[in-house]
Amino acid sequence: MYFVKVYVTYKDSVLDPQGEAVKGAVHRLGYDEIEDVRIGKYFEIKVAKSDRPVEEMIEEVCDKLLANVNMETYRYEIMTSEEV
Repeated sequence: MYFVKVYVTYKDSVLDPQGEAVKGAVHRLGYDEIEDVRIGKYFEIKVAKSDRPVEEMIEEVCDKLLANVNMETYRYEIMTSEEV
């Protein structure tokens, strides 16, 4: 079994309105040193071992469902059940 962590965030060129709202709130609390905040999505996926490469499967799921590839980017970490 594999355990996959997927992180999805807006591309740097895309405005992140939620991140901007959080940054404004953080500054109002007096944390002026914080320069930027970006909001994203995090997924934990368990994948059974199969003949199909897990990387290929995760790439397809991210491209088709988890991320809007026009606006977002993603990265993932794959661990075996022994590493978890």
